[in-house]
Amino acid sequence: MMEDFEMTDLGMMHYFLGIEVVQSPAGISISQKKYLLGILDRFLMKECNPVTTPTEFGVKLSKDNEGKKVNSTLYKQIVGSLMYLTTTRPDIMFSVSLISRYMENPTENHLLAAKRILRYLQGTRDFGLFYKKGVMSNLIGFTDSDFAGDQDDRKSTSGHVFMLGSAAVSWSSKKQPIVTLSTTEAEFVAATSCACQSIWLKKILTELRFIQEEAIEIYCDNKNMTIKSGKAESQSQYAEEGFSYPTF
Repeated sequence: MMEDFEMTDLGMMHYFLGIEVVQSPAGISISQKKYLLGILDRFLMKECNPVTTPTEFGVKLSKDNEGKKVNSTLYKQIVGSLMYLTTTRPDIMFSVSLISRYMENPTENHLLAAKRILRYLQGTRDFGLFYKKGVMSNLIGFTDSDFAGDQDDRKSTSGHVFMLGSAAVSWSSKKQPIVTLSTTEAEFVAATSCACQSIWLKKILTELRFIQEEAIEIYCDNKNMTIKSGKAESQSQYAEEGFSYPTF
């Protein structure tokens, strides 16, 4: 490009848009430790006690209309900051997606959930992604879903992650657009979304001259999701018309 455009060579990349890049003979690692420390300092959580999980086990968040209201601007700032941190932290994707549902009228319970993520990050500030040199394999997807997990509208939550080589390259967690009537249907909706993402990723990799001739494997943990001979079982046929894309 320097032959066609006037530019300055700044050497190897070390920092880009809040993302730290470390290139070594072993591979490339990316993280957001500096950005994370800034978040903890900004929201007065720099000296907080760490926890081992970003979401407390068994706690179910809801709109909590009767709860004590908190500063919505502060809450939105925390959620927005955490959203950007998911660029290199797939381990907090579900938790951040969950608290982002309550930005309109946040209460103390929602703020406590957001601060728990900050406490988890306090103990995992060195986490990031490492792409090992020479380790290359086909793109592989993993998908999962809960069932009617949202306490307000009973919609399910989909999640997926794609691995390429030694680390994740794409991940997502979000509430499904419809109310499903069974765990099978919820898993089907999640797998369909994952399949669509896999097609987009394959096109991106093709543009980067990484050609994968084989079909992209997508793994799920629901036996009823497995469709043999391209036909769903009778109890699942009502979901077939709207979500019939993936075939396993």
